[in-house]
Amino acid sequence: MDLLQQIVARAKADKQRIVLPEAEEERTLKAADRVLADDIADIILIGNPGHIKELAAQWRLHHIGKATIIDPENNPKSEVYAAKLAELRKKKGMTIEQARELVTKNNLYLGCMIIKTEEADGQISGALSTTGDTLRPALQIIKCAPGITCVSGGLLLITKQKEYGENGVVVIGDVAVTPVPDAAQLAQIAVCTAETAKSVAGFTEPRVAMLSFSTKGSASHEVVDKVVEATKLARELDPELKIDGELQADAALVPDIATKKAPQSDIAGKANVLIVPNLEVGNIGYKLVQRLGNAIAIGPILQGIARPVNDLSRGCSIDDIYYMVAITACQAQDAKANEQ
Repeated sequence: MDLLQQIVARAKADKQRIVLPEAEEERTLKAADRVLADDIADIILIGNPGHIKELAAQWRLHHIGKATIIDPENNPKSEVYAAKLAELRKKKGMTIEQARELVTKNNLYLGCMIIKTEEADGQISGALSTTGDTLRPALQIIKCAPGITCVSGGLLLITKQKEYGENGVVVIGDVAVTPVPDAAQLAQIAVCTAETAKSVAGFTEPRVAMLSFSTKGSASHEVVDKVVEATKLARELDPELKIDGELQADAALVPDIATKKAPQSDIAGKANVLIVPNLEVGNIGYKLVQRLGNAIAIGPILQGIARPVNDLSRGCSIDDIYYMVAITACQAQDAKANEQ
């Protein structure tokens, strides 16, 4: 069973309620039908019920009837959501009228309110919306997980080089959100990416390498100092986390090189989670590996939000949405487990 199949199996084992606020978009509705057919998650569609049913008939989608469909303009809970949203945002000056407008006209805000009131477990958008549009209501309503102030993007890289990472799978962060994290933010990214490695990639033991162009003092620079400080702060955030840094990428992944460059490290040569010092490195790095190394890249997967809210590329495929539903469900399972 490959990693994607494992993710789907974990999602099916403990079904979560996932909101799709762009339900009248073709790829989204077709992915929802497939998710429902395979019984991966309980789906909540936001949109005009009549139009959704017409589209389902037009595209011969036979499972949409299993979904819960919420009409934002004729929703009996609109006033409850509006009052709750106005209360959440009153320090920012939001009025009840503004809140009412958002929960009836902006499906992404409505979806996050459904999650906030514990009637759903996660949300996915982005087929029609920007990353900013996806993140804004999530941060305003659901907010960050306890102890976290920095949202980031993790990514699964599946390579044919089975000797690296976890049988060829490596989880990398941040590749999507925070351009130049400071040491405290980088520490949070490390902790959150390790959580993604457990909840999504299924790693029983994330081994985190804090990457730099230096290994254990081989170079001196303020960027190296940041990575060293972030490693220390990450250990304070999560004393159980297996983490080390600063390490060069080869020292993190290759046992022979680790023996020469960092012989005292428990992580060097064994890392399965890689934390890059800034977004530029992460984004360029994973795309080089994807294109030149023929690796499969899954994500970005948004991290650090109290309940999972994930962002799609506007060029996403039906498969992308299908698997992101399964990923979001796995994250939701993990978020609930961490609260117990």
